[in-house]
Amino acid sequence: MNAFLNALTLFGMGASWGGYESLAIPFDCTKIRTATRWAPGGPTIRFHIGLEDVDDLIADLDRGFSALQTATERHTRS
Repeated sequence: MNAFLNALTLFGMGASWGGYESLAIPFDCTKIRTATRWAPGGPTIRFHIGLEDVDDLIADLDRGFSALQTATERHTRS
């Protein structure tokens, strides 16, 4: 997950305070979820989509997924 987040250039990291910027926020709600068991099967990232150009945001996500894939492949080979 860190490789993905570190590769993002348009998405900021942090909580939303009502601004217009896109944000990516890693979270784990297992401790606060009470109605059902939280079992996403891996890390979870919450996205807040701002007013940036959609194509730019998609390109940023593609960059993040590519970095994640590269990191996963390196880890698998080790």
